[in-house]
Amino acid sequence: MDLATIIGLVLGVGVVAFGMFSGGDASNYIDVSSMIVTIGGGIFANMMGFPLSDSIKALKALPLIFKEPKSSAMSTISTLVALSQKARREGLLALESAQSEIEDDFLKKAMELVVDGIEAEIVKTTMQLDIDSMAARHQSAQAYFKGLAAQFPAWGLIGTLLGLINMLRSLDDPASIGPAMALALLTTFYGCILANLVCNPIIRKLEGNSAEEIRLREMMMEGVLSIQSGENPRLMEHKLKTFLSPDQRAAYEAATRKPEQP
Repeated sequence: MDLATIIGLVLGVGVVAFGMFSGGDASNYIDVSSMIVTIGGGIFANMMGFPLSDSIKALKALPLIFKEPKSSAMSTISTLVALSQKARREGLLALESAQSEIEDDFLKKAMELVVDGIEAEIVKTTMQLDIDSMAARHQSAQAYFKGLAAQFPAWGLIGTLLGLINMLRSLDDPASIGPAMALALLTTFYGCILANLVCNPIIRKLEGNSAEEIRLREMMMEGVLSIQSGENPRLMEHKLKTFLSPDQRAAYEAATRKPEQP
């Protein structure tokens, strides 16, 4: 589980709840009409701009913001170095027996191409197309939530206008002014909360996860091509470490450093 997402969500909701309770009765902030206008209007208007399949894919992407990536860059480098050493000792065909130990499907498919003797240029093109296709899918989900982030405040404003119109038309009835004003203000409140506490953080998380996965797959591609070309495992490892941040590189070197002999 991604603790940053959970902690941020819980504390964000807590801050909003604190503001609601410190101002009096929290039930004053609950209005069904305002929710229907803001949430329903935002979702349905956004659906008009995307195929129905994109709406379903966006919903499926939501759980990903709470999950840690399956593969880490450091463990991937260790795997690639081990495969490179095996290929140097026993040849590329020996990697066929090691494919069952590879957990990442992208890397496993690439190694299958290498073992099958496919030319390096074709292997690189195939892997790059796979990366580009994945990036396009990720961008589709991000675009959907960007649309929601724009729609919710807009429909909050629409709700505000509806409430003001109802209020102005009912000035001779004091009892109806309160509900109309509530609709006017709460729709804007809901729109801002949904955009800034829900949609925008989801967008940032999806963008970050996508960038990290693309970087990881590009590192895998570089490693696979190095293995296929028979590059020295130590040189390949040094090259792959350039994909790591300084902290990750220090952690990797500490984890792979051989203990000193007594």
